[in-house]
Amino acid sequence: MAPPATDTGKSTLARIWWLIRAPLPGRGGHSLRMAAACTMVVLIGEIWQIPDVAVPALCTMAIWQKDRTTNMLAGVAVNLLIVAILALLFVLIHLTLDHPFGQVVAIMLLSFCFFFLGSASKLKPVAYLLGLIVVFALVVADQVPIGEIATRALLYADLFILVPGAVMIVCGPLICPSPATLMMREIAARLRLCATLLEQPDSYQLDYARATLREGASGMLKLLKMAKLEKILHKDPLAHLEQSAYSSVAALALAHTAFRDGEEQPDTLEFSQTLRDMAEIFSHNGYPQDIPRLNAPDHAPALAQLANVLHGFTDPVLPATQNTPAPEPKSGFFTPDAFSNPEHVRFAVKGTVAVLISYFIFIILSWPGIHTCIITCFIVALPTVGEMTTKLRLRISGALVGGAIGIASIIFVMPHLYNIAAFLLLIFVVSLFASWIKNGDERIAYAGFQIGLAFFLSDLKGYGPTTDMTTARDRIIGILLGNFITYAVFVTFWPSSAYGPIAQRFSSLLDALKKQITTPDPAEHTRLAATVQEDLSSAERALELAEAEPQHMRARMPLLPIYATLTRQAAIAAEDGLLPSRQQAVQQHIQDMEQALT
Repeated sequence: MAPPATDTGKSTLARIWWLIRAPLPGRGGHSLRMAAACTMVVLIGEIWQIPDVAVPALCTMAIWQKDRTTNMLAGVAVNLLIVAILALLFVLIHLTLDHPFGQVVAIMLLSFCFFFLGSASKLKPVAYLLGLIVVFALVVADQVPIGEIATRALLYADLFILVPGAVMIVCGPLICPSPATLMMREIAARLRLCATLLEQPDSYQLDYARATLREGASGMLKLLKMAKLEKILHKDPLAHLEQSAYSSVAALALAHTAFRDGEEQPDTLEFSQTLRDMAEIFSHNGYPQDIPRLNAPDHAPALAQLANVLHGFTDPVLPATQNTPAPEPKSGFFTPDAFSNPEHVRFAVKGTVAVLISYFIFIILSWPGIHTCIITCFIVALPTVGEMTTKLRLRISGALVGGAIGIASIIFVMPHLYNIAAFLLLIFVVSLFASWIKNGDERIAYAGFQIGLAFFLSDLKGYGPTTDMTTARDRIIGILLGNFITYAVFVTFWPSSAYGPIAQRFSSLLDALKKQITTPDPAEHTRLAATVQEDLSSAERALELAEAEPQHMRARMPLLPIYATLTRQAAIAAEDGLLPSRQQAVQQHIQDMEQALT
């Protein structure tokens, strides 16, 4: 995850505007493909007359992936899971039919199970969506004629997942790039950032460079794993790309160090030119070899080390010198602490309470239009108070923006739509806007999904364009109600603080720093640099969330100021640890940080 934004001295509105329009690598293409997939799902829903087609559209926006291989795997996985869900629904509908108390018990048990799976299992990315669909199917089952309740509920629950899964399987390979191509684009983007840091970066570019640096190499390595599954590239190119991923992180850290220390490249700008030439090769699905060693100026250790990294940028580690890592223990379906850590059960209980409160309000008020409050509980539940607090503003603003777009389109656009093509164009345009925000910086991404949530639930009712303002109003009220109920429950009962994990994350960070500065192998040294950045990002993120929690919770965080100071020191040590001339000083610095923590 990206670290918190640094203070650039710019106004908040200027920063938000820059985050909205920032042309991040691959953002435009991924947003176009996501919007196209959502539009395709809506088209299929209109052809098959699926009620509440907003739900499959939301599922598509939530689980759509960047590359073709991951899209296919995700599509197959969700369609296999729906078989078990259908069997469960078939039993539940027959048991709860005309039994209100039984339906409440079923909703309670189902909500608990899916929230628990979302917290303590590998099903986390889709557990909430599956829970949403199952509970939603039970809630609306009594809104169709008695004789066809079971059949219709099962059919629609199937289509809610089947349609997005089929679109991912069929359209993903056609419109999405390969994982290897995406990986090369990521490397190229980092090389261009290096060149920018050596020239005249502005404050926003510096902020973006630091955020990119904290991502480490994990995202690129996941793409590499998918590329290996495709069996298209041979072993040697894959090895070169793997080393390039690690080298790009080390190069970015060194370029930032050179900027921080005020080191200037020669007047010939050979560093910048070489970096941009390498980026161009990666952008065209290749990788550079035999990169000449650049001449660094005197008294510029960061540039000298950057020249070494670029010289062996794509050279894989030789098998004879590569350290064989100890085999990692196989992880099961559940996390190691799934049944020992009470936080998982508490999270499931809080999520269940939020769903039941929303359900009772929905039933007591006899207000069918606000059923979106139940859907919202599954979408916005987060484990810690810090996460709930930092994202509440994004939720509310996203819901209001999406709702305003939905109402405005009903008033000004829908009356002028006379065919399905015009209707789908509207869906595509708004989906593109929501996807653009969702695929942006982490500080605004959550608002993008909320925009899509509010718009889809406002404008997708029945079949074809709607002019029903009441539905849009009720569903937006339901979304806001679900947001506030979930927030109130999660910060009132067993509030889980983000402060607890900080100590262990700092310990992991310091251990990674020690390994980085003590390893004698240059290639391994480069690889560990990426690990250090990821551990640093994890510590920074936990600190950011802890600082966002209410005052009465921060009063029980005695080491919070020390952690904030050590985070800034560790960020400098992570970069200085790449320079041989500073490794002794970094080692002493690590000892001082350990002493400060004890």
